[in-house]
Amino acid sequence: MKKSLAILLFFFSFNLILSQKIERIEPANWWVGMKNNSVTLLIYGKDISDLQPAISYPGVTMTENKTVENKNYLFLTLQINPDAKAGTVKIKFSKDNKVILTKDFPIYARETNSANRESYGSKDAILLIVPDRFSNGDEKNDIVKTTLEQKLDRNNEDARHGGDIQGIINHLDYIKSLGYTQIWNTPLIENDEPTYSYHGYAATDFYKIDPRFGTNEDLKKLSTEAKKRNIGLIWDVVLNHCGSEYYFVKDLPEKSWINYPDSENRVRTNHLKTTITDLYATEIDKEEYLNGWFDGHMTDLNQKNPLLAKYLTQNIIWWIEYAGLSGLRVDTYSYSDKKFLADWTKTILEEYPKMNIVAEEMSRNIAQTSYWQIDKKNTDGYKSYMPMMMDFSINDNIVSALNEKSGWFSTWRKVYESVANDFLFPHPENQLIFPDNHDLDRFYSRLNKNFENWKLGIAMYMTIRGTPQFFYGTEVLMTNDKAGSDGQRRSDFYGGWKGDSKNAVTEAGLTNEEKEAKKYFSTLLNWRKTSDAIANGKFKHYAPTNNDVYVYFRYTDNQKVMILLNKNTNKVKLDLSRYKEMIPNHFNAKDIISGQDFSFENTIDIPAKTPMILEVKN
Repeated sequence: MKKSLAILLFFFSFNLILSQKIERIEPANWWVGMKNNSVTLLIYGKDISDLQPAISYPGVTMTENKTVENKNYLFLTLQINPDAKAGTVKIKFSKDNKVILTKDFPIYARETNSANRESYGSKDAILLIVPDRFSNGDEKNDIVKTTLEQKLDRNNEDARHGGDIQGIINHLDYIKSLGYTQIWNTPLIENDEPTYSYHGYAATDFYKIDPRFGTNEDLKKLSTEAKKRNIGLIWDVVLNHCGSEYYFVKDLPEKSWINYPDSENRVRTNHLKTTITDLYATEIDKEEYLNGWFDGHMTDLNQKNPLLAKYLTQNIIWWIEYAGLSGLRVDTYSYSDKKFLADWTKTILEEYPKMNIVAEEMSRNIAQTSYWQIDKKNTDGYKSYMPMMMDFSINDNIVSALNEKSGWFSTWRKVYESVANDFLFPHPENQLIFPDNHDLDRFYSRLNKNFENWKLGIAMYMTIRGTPQFFYGTEVLMTNDKAGSDGQRRSDFYGGWKGDSKNAVTEAGLTNEEKEAKKYFSTLLNWRKTSDAIANGKFKHYAPTNNDVYVYFRYTDNQKVMILLNKNTNKVKLDLSRYKEMIPNHFNAKDIISGQDFSFENTIDIPAKTPMILEVKN
């Protein structure tokens, strides 16, 4: 009888051991020497909270073992002291004083000077890429058997097309040749939704590159290869939401992990960003904006939950360290809890003091956008830490100026007034400027395919205050004929797929106008890298008169650049006496666009529909 009982107990214990399985530990590792040296591990597995974790590693202590509503989760906090050595922490999980299983948690040494890594700014030019639509460099990952979506269709603007990380790597020399110094990819992390997730904004694993783009190691390879060409990588961060197929949405740690967990009571966001600052906003309007779901398949995360807040913060620090990132861009910024946003940004900047982060506040209301920039003294007392904002106001006003016909006032007036509102920003020079992006119609399309106006606009984006970002294909006049179509805005880069009839790199199939645009674009972008006045200079502009010429200067103590944008259909003669505050009546200069040297005396003649970028000679 005793023998039978012993055998029974043995099999019971053996089955218990077999049934206990840890599916995830996130993050999978950490580093020694981090300012943020307290890391909270999300541990996921069937009834994992029944087990007791323990560690024994010099310099590492377990400060908290937290269980939640769902027994499939444990949150284990480790303190990694500065004197700890790189190595592997063994986490032992026990039940009834018996070790059931052991998991490794590596702690690595940081790369030299990791905390003080350089970031991006006005010296840089950023290339925006939608990876699925840029280039298919590895056809073997086009269809991945483990994903829900099992087909490619390049004829369907909303489907996956097959672009990947290897395609970006293959084009790094081309990207460098154009003059870019940074790449911002829309999110590369796994988006395993049944349909319409090629864009990357419906994450189903914050710690894993989507297998159709490649692997985590492929991202590291991209980062390494880009650095060899003096190109940095900017990570697209989504804090507000994730995909509905995420494991921690389908099996919630606790109900407060997401907003509106019960589908029958769920609401969509009202997209009213002004509810954040509106003195008269109702609580229901605020609630619907902040906690409503962005989309039916984009689960709204509740950043008020402290465990989720720590998870989201650690995740970005992990990617910065793991992949050697040079900067961040934050999607749908103000949709998240604003206290969390301040804490999140402050934590990132404490870890990486030189890091630049740009927030998407997709508003043309400058007062609304400036609310979020670091050092802004807001009337409600809110203290933000966000360094850079996206300038949607100037984006709209440049298009309007270029499309409008001359009237009582100069058509440049809206641009002038938009820039004149920079007094609302504590750091007006730290704004992201862009002719288009993945959420806007293509610049050339918005200008009704007017090539002369495109040149004027590109010259402005190359020279006005701020950091310019361009969308892939802008250099060869890519368009979207269907206004408002996200799929067409993000159409495939010319030559990114085998057999393409047009190729931006080799110029096969390009029209003469597209070739000219590429040469113009790369000439200006490569010159921009050499200009201290553009990278570090101050900005001064003259109010445009009714002659439709906008004149402004970029300047330092050692260099001065005069920019003249003539939108008129006729040549214009300018009297230099008006500009004596910035330039003498007689000066010599080189026009960067034409390559010509000029000597000006009292006047400047500007040809019709022409930009001039004059590098003034001392």
